[in-house]
Amino acid sequence: MMVGRPLEGIKVADFSWVVAGPLVTKYLADYGATVVKVESMEHPDILRLSAPYKDNKPGVNRSGYFAYYESNKLSFSLNLNHPKAKEIALRLASWGDIVVENFSPGTMERWGIGYEDLKKVNPECIMLRISNQGQTGPWSKVPSYGTLLTAMAGFSEIIGWPDRDPLMLNLPWPDFIAAPVAFATLIAALEYRQKTGKGQCLDLSQLENSLLFLSPLILDYVANGQETKRSGNCSSFAAPHGVFRCRGKDRWCAIAVFTDQEWDSLCQVIGNPPWTKQAKFSTLLDRKQNEEELNRLIEEWTVNFNPEELMTKLQSSGVSAGVVQSAADLYNDPQIRYRGALWSMNHEEIGRCTCLGQPSILSQTPAQPWRPAPTLGQDTLYVCQELLKMADEEIDQLIISGVFGAAITG
Repeated sequence: MMVGRPLEGIKVADFSWVVAGPLVTKYLADYGATVVKVESMEHPDILRLSAPYKDNKPGVNRSGYFAYYESNKLSFSLNLNHPKAKEIALRLASWGDIVVENFSPGTMERWGIGYEDLKKVNPECIMLRISNQGQTGPWSKVPSYGTLLTAMAGFSEIIGWPDRDPLMLNLPWPDFIAAPVAFATLIAALEYRQKTGKGQCLDLSQLENSLLFLSPLILDYVANGQETKRSGNCSSFAAPHGVFRCRGKDRWCAIAVFTDQEWDSLCQVIGNPPWTKQAKFSTLLDRKQNEEELNRLIEEWTVNFNPEELMTKLQSSGVSAGVVQSAADLYNDPQIRYRGALWSMNHEEIGRCTCLGQPSILSQTPAQPWRPAPTLGQDTLYVCQELLKMADEEIDQLIISGVFGAAITG
């Protein structure tokens, strides 16, 4: 399938779902690993059931969300609640170098495929376990999704406006934070196994990963007893610092001024109107004390430009500025297009679709697309015959038993 990729030959049994686990296994697959995604019609990945759908027609194989994150993988249909599923899952784990799961702690044990079970059939196995709060501790078994973790991790406390309630993020940001950390951890575990021949269990807490992004806030509390609160778009060490309305419907540009030199440059771009010479805007402290008026005056100027024009004008003068891009802007962004960050593929059911590429380009062994996200159970027979080396008679009996669930195709 993949030739000359850095992870070619690495075999992955992927029991994960939603975002954190599937994103990690996509990294592995994009760099050449053979990833077998375990799912079933009885227990489909939630991403398969998530809008948007192609042509707004729901279906387990029509989710744009799933197509975006699941390319380069094989889909193996296995009903893990079936009495015969444990045996097949252990055979898959015995085949694999890596097993990935991100269910609530204890779920894999109930199926009989926890780490202690896997070690018995594959002592060199590396098991990655991603969970909300880790496999141990008083709150480890509390189930939740990444969207709820945004509140538990403290993000909601600092997002929003000072005079309003905290805000929930509409995407599971802790999942996206966990994925690259988990990928790096797996590479370290693979190197350790190469040196020692020993596998191990990797216990990753999404809550603890999220703390990486809140370190300054925790330090401020520990050192000064201060708790950071919501401040809208403001920054304690920059003014102006916000998003400003531009010409056109719902068009915006972000502007951030950190130093007096940058402030002088902004004033020159604006044309040095009389208000920029007022003492109440002469220093950062003055601008912070009069920030509401400052933002209003700046927006009276920005509304005369489209955001792309404004961004270019400000950047060329040494002022930090960036267009607030929509999905359409991102899809057509020339920089993203040039770098090949989005992959276009032909999906079996939804046709042409866009998949997530990789942001890092390896000069000798770059990640490449080789197949779109699979339809549910698309590769079940291939996995049985070619990877697990099952005889046709055994496969027939397993099909009759219903262990593969309702979705099995050749």
